[in-house]
Amino acid sequence: MTTVPPRRAPDSPDAPHTARLMAESFGVDAERYDRARPPYPDEMVGRLVAAAPGPDVLDVGCGTGIAARQFQAAGCRVLGVDPDARMAEFARRGGLVVEVARFEDWDPGGRMFDLLIAATAWHWVDPVAGAAKAARILRPGGRLAAFWHVPEPPAAVTEALGAALRQVLPPGVPVGLDPGRSPMDGYQAMAATAADGIRRADGFGEPEQWRFTWQRAYTRDEWLDQLPTSGILTRLPPEPLARVLESVGAAIDRLGGRFTVPYTTVVVTAARLVP
Repeated sequence: MTTVPPRRAPDSPDAPHTARLMAESFGVDAERYDRARPPYPDEMVGRLVAAAPGPDVLDVGCGTGIAARQFQAAGCRVLGVDPDARMAEFARRGGLVVEVARFEDWDPGGRMFDLLIAATAWHWVDPVAGAAKAARILRPGGRLAAFWHVPEPPAAVTEALGAALRQVLPPGVPVGLDPGRSPMDGYQAMAATAADGIRRADGFGEPEQWRFTWQRAYTRDEWLDQLPTSGILTRLPPEPLARVLESVGAAIDRLGGRFTVPYTTVVVTAARLVP
């Protein structure tokens, strides 16, 4: 367990939560998203459930319900909120109750929760306004927890993806896959922004960062199945997307057609202060 060092939350219009076209693009293939995206570590789910004062969970940006189903299986009552009606409808088919709205605009109707989670979604929420709203709907001692998977695929796979994207994206569009840059760097920036939003919103104790390490083996087809669910690829037209997948697939073939990805699941969490 570590604290998250202060970092000023971004006020720039380029902050992720302002990129609504990308934020609401994941429902273009909700079935693929649910199939290909990995679940979250059971250890993390158990620790968050144990740290909450009760079983009522709000899943912000619930998507297809990957994390929500895990918390349901752990004995929680989960309500999902998501801005994408396509993702919400998929989640409902899996038994989750979902309301369609951006979290900042969503009306809780007087409902209160013991745990608010955001699974690979909090960067799409205004970091200060979102944390302030979380403080209003969490019971005393309740917990806000934003978490992200940080995969570290082989360098050859990442380099092939970066090179292919630079060929198909318009000039000047950032790819974010610079050689020599650790995948953790970008996620640490998001974690720091989340922590600063919690501090600026007031109402919470000092944010902590938890990390859970694990790994997952992928075949060529499995990796290429999940790749189009990433934000930079969800809006690519079919022809350039096929070119990207072909390039990455060739790099995986050179590795023998399969590989293992180390993952770190990073959690930024803070408890609602008791008045």
